Amino acid sequence: MDNFIDVSRLSSIRMSAQDYHIEYLDAPHHPPARLPKGKMAVYMFFYQKNCLKVGKVGPNSNARYVSQHYHANSSNSNLAKSLLNNTSKLNSLDIDERISTWIKQNTSRVNVLLDARADYPTLNLLEAYMQCRFKPLFEG
Repeated sequence: MDNFIDVSRLSSIRMSAQDYHIEYLDAPHHPPARLPKGKMAVYMFFYQKNCLKVGKVGPNSNARYVSQHYHANSSNSNLAKSLLNNTSKLNSLDIDERISTWIKQNTSRVNVLLDARADYPTLNLLEAYMQCRFKPLFEG
């Protein structure tokens, strides 16, 4: 995150280590119970050392943060749907209709929480930085 703080300074955004909190949920993991009140986040899913997805949520997107990526039919775009629709990219994996369980058992999740008082350009910059840094297999 030190590099992101440097990037934010170049963008005239004032940020320090006190302005964010990182949660590491190693595989197997339990999804977060809720998006903490007054927070927004950038989250990442990793399978082994590969980044599968980077996403962001504003302070009013609890369902997106907590559950949508674990259930293929929960939204138009989510990790579960991407995995099921792209099994050729992951041909060595045993992914099936129990995708929610597979994600929880096999992926690690990293959540970077920001105070909701930070503006959306800061959230967007953090998401873009993480996408450039980790090059996720799936976009959006």
